[in-house]
Amino acid sequence: MSAHADAAAGRARWIGFLSDYGLADGFVGICHGVVATLAPAVRMIDVCHEVPPGDLRRGAALLAQAAPYLPEGAVLLGVVEPMTGARRRGLVLQAGRSVLVGPDNGLLVPAARALGGVSAAYEITAAEVVRQPVSATFHGRDVFAPVAARLASGMAAAQVGAAVPLDDLVQLPEPVARLTAHRLEGEVLTVDRFGNVQTSLTAALLRDGGLCEGEALRLHCRAGEVRLPFSRGFGDVRDSDPVGYIDAVGLFTLALNGQPASARYDLRPGDPVALRLAER
Repeated sequence: MSAHADAAAGRARWIGFLSDYGLADGFVGICHGVVATLAPAVRMIDVCHEVPPGDLRRGAALLAQAAPYLPEGAVLLGVVEPMTGARRRGLVLQAGRSVLVGPDNGLLVPAARALGGVSAAYEITAAEVVRQPVSATFHGRDVFAPVAARLASGMAAAQVGAAVPLDDLVQLPEPVARLTAHRLEGEVLTVDRFGNVQTSLTAALLRDGGLCEGEALRLHCRAGEVRLPFSRGFGDVRDSDPVGYIDAVGLFTLALNGQPASARYDLRPGDPVALRLAER
């Protein structure tokens, strides 16, 4: 059956899965097994399972940045939990042609926004759509994976439980990103495995502030002032030199050629940064 026919029949065929489970234990494989048992024709894309434990900011950013590149209409399954066993709702969100499944802790909303915004939300309460008995500490296996599998197989989102008012959804604080009279102010959004430091400053904000490729910049951060060129990437600087560039999702990123910038400048998600032209 074609992808178009599957979409018309209400089958997503794909689940994109992100978690903080890591790969040292069997949690990810168990969730795969639950989906394969309930929906053997559905395929899964492992977006990331190395989100630092409980790090909602990084998990939300990674899921939002990946969401537009997953197959159209895919189910997004996200599980990042700061406190295992904590009382919070399980959710299904509708956004465009996709649905998102996970905890009501702010993880899903940025990804839903990247897909056009939340159009409907439902709390997972129907006993027949989850795996029984439900463990207090492994909702990925017993709640979220079964619901994702059923949604990918054609179940309507409304079947999971009652509608939730959209203004009642838990949301994470918006990252700082603003243009002042003298500089751009933002924060570290994520740090990848190479130590590249992605900030909340968008390409559009840099243009509004008059910062263009080819210019010298001053970045103010935890380590003090860093002077660096605004370039297209690593190839424009010598080994171990800093460089600033617009990354693949349109955000200003600080890097070192061949070394982790996060370690040299002691930068972590949430740290404030400010940017201006070197001569200002």
